[in-house]
Amino acid sequence: MRYRYIVMKKITNRKPKKYVTGTEVTLDEVSLFDDNLELYNNQLRDIAAAKEYIYLETFRFNDDSMGERFKRVLAEKARQGVNVRILVDAWGTRQKKSFFDPIINAGGEVRFFKKLIITLNFISDNHRRDHRKILVIDNHIAYIGSANITAYSLSWRELNLRIADPMARLFQKVFNDNYAIYNRLDLDKLRFKRDINYGNMSIIQEIPSRARQRLARRYEYMIGNAKSEVIIETPYFLPSPRLRKALTAAVERGVKVTVISPLKSDVQTADIVRRHTLGSLHESGVEMKFYTPGNLHAKCLMVDGEVFSISSANFDFRSFQHQHELALIGRNSQIVGLLVNHINNTLLHCIDFNFEEWSKRSRFDRAIEWILFPLRFLM
Repeated sequence: MRYRYIVMKKITNRKPKKYVTGTEVTLDEVSLFDDNLELYNNQLRDIAAAKEYIYLETFRFNDDSMGERFKRVLAEKARQGVNVRILVDAWGTRQKKSFFDPIINAGGEVRFFKKLIITLNFISDNHRRDHRKILVIDNHIAYIGSANITAYSLSWRELNLRIADPMARLFQKVFNDNYAIYNRLDLDKLRFKRDINYGNMSIIQEIPSRARQRLARRYEYMIGNAKSEVIIETPYFLPSPRLRKALTAAVERGVKVTVISPLKSDVQTADIVRRHTLGSLHESGVEMKFYTPGNLHAKCLMVDGEVFSISSANFDFRSFQHQHELALIGRNSQIVGLLVNHINNTLLHCIDFNFEEWSKRSRFDRAIEWILFPLRFLM
């Protein structure tokens, strides 16, 4: 069985029997990368071997040593007649468009997703960022996951899939959807309404919405149906009240819930706001693990060792409400095997949350938490 499109029913209090239907598909080749240097080298090799097209969508494409390497290879492929299209977020990618002139002059196309604009709803309108990370090559190779293109994150622990399979062609549609609306505030929501199914896996295109939040609702359903274990890996952990309720309810059912995040992320304010909630989560039975060697930037959810989500989305308000995100969710023994190994290796470098130490934090720390906590909806 290959792929088909289905329309998700509106989420109500009555849960559907299944979100992902169909039989398991054996992928021709699937690899997982949690080391960015290894990831980038593989991506550059695949780009260099491209014959027809290269579509790249990313939040951040920096003017640094790694950005220069990608720019040179992409420009060379454009000169060879390969169709090169690049979509970068105008907030995440701060340099001028002239940085990409070698690619454009060689015949490639570069678009900046929604440049900052002055409007009456300045914060709301400009918060709708493209946070996806996709690389699609020749209808046969697709990369999805958490990594941007930048040298400063070389030491980060990430989570990215390389899929070499006819499934990769589905990500061409995903790329084209955002490429088409790169400069529009008003979305054609029907374009993103459909989940793209491939066997018993689904590609979900999340779009900015305070009401719908399809990815958050999907996670609530997955957690709500967990029987034995829920594992979340995320750089920023700021769950909504609904997601917190789903997690604590799972613990009450006897499900082991583990959240893995970095001891210190690259966003200190997010760490401070997270700290404010750790005590109550711990008391409710949620196990917090902190990755210590550096920044953990991976984003995944695993339920019962069977159902997975690999995405560009953080477990926070910004990803679920404000940003364009992408998730691959479903059941696939090849991917689950890779994820289990990745998570186990992450846990080897984690420490447990120390409730006693947290309880003794200073009044100053507590005051800063209270001041920043109302800003969680923008994080």
